[in-house]
Amino acid sequence: MSGSVRAAGRPDPQPREPSSSPRPRWGLVLAGAAGGAALALYVAAAPFVAPALRRVCLPFVPASPAQVDNVLRLLAGRRGALVDIGSGDGRIVIEAAKRGFRAVGYELNPWLAWYSRYRAWRVGVHHSTTFYICDLWKVNFSEFNNVVIFGVPQMMPQLEEKLQQELKGSARVIACRFPFPSWTASHESGKGIDTAWSYDSKSFKITGNESLNKTTERTGPV
Repeated sequence: MSGSVRAAGRPDPQPREPSSSPRPRWGLVLAGAAGGAALALYVAAAPFVAPALRRVCLPFVPASPAQVDNVLRLLAGRRGALVDIGSGDGRIVIEAAKRGFRAVGYELNPWLAWYSRYRAWRVGVHHSTTFYICDLWKVNFSEFNNVVIFGVPQMMPQLEEKLQQELKGSARVIACRFPFPSWTASHESGKGIDTAWSYDSKSFKITGNESLNKTTERTGPV
């Protein structure tokens, strides 16, 4: 008699489930990798975008090529000492030095100041550039006859008053992105956010003296 024969007393073997090896959780791995990359990027970038001025929150926003060109166009024919207030990564100072200025940058963020020094050394203008790690409100700008500022509206009235008191009659101030609120620009270059305004100190010092005289007339001499 044909057929299969089983050994007596042995139970039928139970079917086995197919073995499955643990699978990697690719979603968690990718999420972890993305989170780590984002954290690393933040750690690397945070020192550069941190606010650069204490009185006013002014994060670092690099000047565009058009903004740099407009600033330099308004400085054409000028000579002497130049200062960039809140110099960021040093691009205005470096480009001014290439054109013969003795250029100085004041920057509160030490990472940006150190990076600016490196950039100046790399392009070969480190002998004619200087970068200070300093709060602009603690600096006297009377030695400069060319001043550049990339400011924000909140700081411009205070800075206007400070420069009006400190600068000499031969100075020129270039503001980019936002103009000064009370001064009248002698020239401007560019459009929109790339606009730069030029102010000659002779005009805004006269305006400041007139305002002071009117105040004295109303209140009497101090």
